[in-house]
Amino acid sequence: MAIGVTQAPAFRPQLAAVAIFGSAMVTFGVFLSGFVIAEPAPYELFMAALIGLWALFGLKISRYTAPLLALLILFNTGGILSLTVMKELGGGPMYIAVSAFLALSSVFYAAIIEARQERLKLIFNAWVAAGVITSLLGILGYFGAIPGGEQFTLYDRAKGAFQDPNVFGPFLVAPSLYLMHGLLTDRLSRAPVRILCLLVMVLGLFLSFSRAAWALYLFCACALVFIMLMKERTGAFRLKILVLALGGAILMISALVIALQFEQVSSLFSSRTQLVQEYDGGHLGRFERHRIGFLMAMEHPLGIGPMVFSTLFPEDEHNIWLKSLTSYGWLGFICYVTLIFWTVAIGFRFLLLDRPWQPYLMIAWIVLIGHTAIGTVIDTDHWRHFYLLLGIVWGCGALEYRHRQKTVAGAALRRAKAPLTF
Repeated sequence: MAIGVTQAPAFRPQLAAVAIFGSAMVTFGVFLSGFVIAEPAPYELFMAALIGLWALFGLKISRYTAPLLALLILFNTGGILSLTVMKELGGGPMYIAVSAFLALSSVFYAAIIEARQERLKLIFNAWVAAGVITSLLGILGYFGAIPGGEQFTLYDRAKGAFQDPNVFGPFLVAPSLYLMHGLLTDRLSRAPVRILCLLVMVLGLFLSFSRAAWALYLFCACALVFIMLMKERTGAFRLKILVLALGGAILMISALVIALQFEQVSSLFSSRTQLVQEYDGGHLGRFERHRIGFLMAMEHPLGIGPMVFSTLFPEDEHNIWLKSLTSYGWLGFICYVTLIFWTVAIGFRFLLLDRPWQPYLMIAWIVLIGHTAIGTVIDTDHWRHFYLLLGIVWGCGALEYRHRQKTVAGAALRRAKAPLTF
């Protein structure tokens, strides 16, 4: 009998088939996130069932993703406490229920990514497919090229299969960056399909006429190129990145110039490019509501309840920090700030490491920072893809911690097996 020989674990086809089926279901769920015309959307129904089944059959929350779960539980606890101060509950309980579901989805994504890193590629490919299809719906609907196309527009702005152009536009940024990364790193033979898909999503994003989405895309694209230039040390590769990035920018600008030749596009573009709109700086406009709202929140430790702010002022908060205070109270605000800083710190710490999951972490981290920035002028607490971004960053962080744990354990084992020398 041989001593010191370990056998490889036996291949178990049943478990492999279950893992493949589970990954396929996750891929389909991410794809459904691009189609939210009505609520509850198919995404909510499908993902709620999928998370429930996965929890019954072995969803594991490790100590690396447990802080994400704890912070999101406390965040939603703040939301539940805010319900106690409402005179009429109305839709408040359902609002917090949706928040709790989205929080669970974020933890779910982090856990399944930690369990199998190959799911990252499936998630982003599904995101690209959803982005291209919902963009095509928005573009064709905007130009009236399909029957019933008006359901894919709102206020003469493309919204794809979403309820709001301001969510539709930011949804397209992460898959666009994924395609850009592929163009900069992969073989040129695969470039035509990526370029076509990228142009479709960029045009859809442009026709959303969301200033937040425009700013988000510009920031994320520049940040992606900058970080890749920092990571890659060879001059030839840096030159390739610069040349392709410049060529891509010229191609996109050309496509946008062509789009601006249409009267309905150019007139709305000239209006939307004004830095401050009437609803921003006017009486009880966005900025004045922010100021009054923060002062009011200081007097209400438990908040004022979900959707109450819009009954006191002409519109909602349109500021995620203020929304955290009014709808989730001081507890929710502290948890949200902690969550954002912790997530950003995880990504920053592991951003430039040479790992298989590094591109996905980089893209999710960049887009998450961009979403945090635009959260000062828009509410993001119910954006499905925002919670997906959180899950990706935490999942990649858990992969890195596990990798380091295995490296340390392997080094200790090698030292233990090394022969003693005198």
